[in-house]
Amino acid sequence: MKKDIHIQEIFPKYLFWDVDIASLDINHDQDLIIPRALMATTSLTFADDILRLEAIYPKAVIARELKATKEKVSNQVCLLVARRYHIKQFLRFAQ
Repeated sequence: MKKDIHIQEIFPKYLFWDVDIASLDINHDQDLIIPRALMATTSLTFADDILRLEAIYPKAVIARELKATKEKVSNQVCLLVARRYHIKQFLRFAQ
């Protein structure tokens, strides 16, 4: 992963409302950055949003962090990620 990446230049600040976005480290804070980057995505914006993440993180890391997160990532986002990466579908919330 690249070291000289500034999250505030890639993702909207409102996704990180409760932290100092400038202090986020792409390696140390990936468990926060990855789910937050997709929290507000829709089927219309998903392609652009996931490309921004893929420029920073490998697909396996993105999938792993989404499966483990406690953030409010929708089931729709999880299904979109599973389809994109050709992995077994997973959900954040029981249906």
